[in-house]
Amino acid sequence: QVQLVESGGGLVQAGGSLRPSCAASGRTFSDYSMGWFRQAPGKEREFVAGIKWTGASIYYVDSVKGRFSISRDNAVNTVYLQMTSLKVEDSAVYYCAARPGVVVTTTPRLWNYWGQGTQVTVSS
Repeated sequence: QVQLVESGGGLVQAGGSLRPSCAASGRTFSDYSMGWFRQAPGKEREFVAGIKWTGASIYYVDSVKGRFSISRDNAVNTVYLQMTSLKVEDSAVYYCAARPGVVVTTTPRLWNYWGQGTQVTVSS
């Protein structure tokens, strides 16, 4: 089992920045690829960014490229999502996810573990 706990969401004005983090426990963190997803009211859960266990390969959904950056620190079992130039349409609950191995997938059902989510609200 892997436990994931997100923090660092909040309310920010458009153009601002936030840096949610996700602390993992329970298994060897470095054996897992990590991802961030988001879900807005009435919408499906959407892949935002993913990073392989080595940190060598990183993936983003097109809508956040150039604005968001995912990183991980295996020494403290934490993955981060630096969000800049935030837009109103970025408002959602952001979830951290983990899956064993080196494959990062955009399909939510293929991720094994999920955090409880952290709310990000961007005001105009």
